Amino acid sequence: MKYLNRSILGGAVLALALSAPAFGQAVTNAPDPIPGAPKVTIEEITVHSPHIEGNLMGESADRQVYVVLPPSYESEPDRHYPVVYALHGYSIGPTEWQVEIHVPQTIEGAYANGAQEMIVVLPNSYNPYGGALYSSSKTTGDFERFISDDLVAYIDSHYRTIAKRESRGLGGHSAGGYGALRVGMKHADVFGSLYVMSPGHLITRELSKQTSEDYAKIAQLKSPAEAKELLPWGLWQDMAASAAWAPNPDNPPLYLDFPTDLAKRDSVLSRWAANNGFNIVDQYIGELETYDAIGLEVGEQDGFFPIVTHLHDIFVSYGLAHDWDTYQGDHTSELGYRMQDHFMPFFSAHLKGE
Repeated sequence: MKYLNRSILGGAVLALALSAPAFGQAVTNAPDPIPGAPKVTIEEITVHSPHIEGNLMGESADRQVYVVLPPSYESEPDRHYPVVYALHGYSIGPTEWQVEIHVPQTIEGAYANGAQEMIVVLPNSYNPYGGALYSSSKTTGDFERFISDDLVAYIDSHYRTIAKRESRGLGGHSAGGYGALRVGMKHADVFGSLYVMSPGHLITRELSKQTSEDYAKIAQLKSPAEAKELLPWGLWQDMAASAAWAPNPDNPPLYLDFPTDLAKRDSVLSRWAANNGFNIVDQYIGELETYDAIGLEVGEQDGFFPIVTHLHDIFVSYGLAHDWDTYQGDHTSELGYRMQDHFMPFFSAHLKGE
């Protein structure tokens, strides 16, 4: 692998991530490296998103993105490539996501096993609440359109892509699986193939069970930046849900509504529910039917197994063609194998090359 570091700080963060697990990052299994596998090049870039500008949280509209260029990219300057956008899960960013899916090893391994060469893009949707949930909110910024509009336009204008729907794939894991499903359903004119790995947020999130003292900490927050240090894990996730799905521009300094306010509880929980995957999917079956291919997978020891299986059942009930796969593993344990042996081959088989 060649690593082209366009940010000294970013390089330091990557080195740290490779040496020790980050907060919220899982330790995952990976296949053995394949001797002689062709080497990729990874570029760290910054992509400005007009759709994230002006968000009430004050999050930067300049987003870190890793671009994994295929082995022949430099040596074949007239060649253009399909593109896969791979979305990370909750509480991590693309640096930790690379570690979890063992990039570059697994992408190089997929090429060694015969996958067609593609550009793989890993964008950053992390925020002080652990993630923007790939949603559209004045509080967090419009991360849905960051992916579907701003990021795709930037990659197409700066790299040798095949800038056609049938040559673009979208996938992700956990919250990133939800993001792939959400963005994929609502922007089926942009992407041609979709791969959803162990998606979260399919059912309505219940308010985490915390103490009154924990909930009182919310009132002490002067900015979102304090949330990770002051709030317990479950409450931190709840804040992410409210920032993404229950924004309130008239409620500074956090600019969101939270269900511990009894006067707003039903309203907030209904706004959360309106964004869960099961409540959305029926509205977008027609859009999903336009995809060249859809993949859906989950580990049999994953706590999400029953709800992801139910999503599969919904697809079946509509006669929606899709590849359905279950495997021995929990929510994260087999991510390296899944990336090399399933995620990359899926897009290799379905995205149109030159």
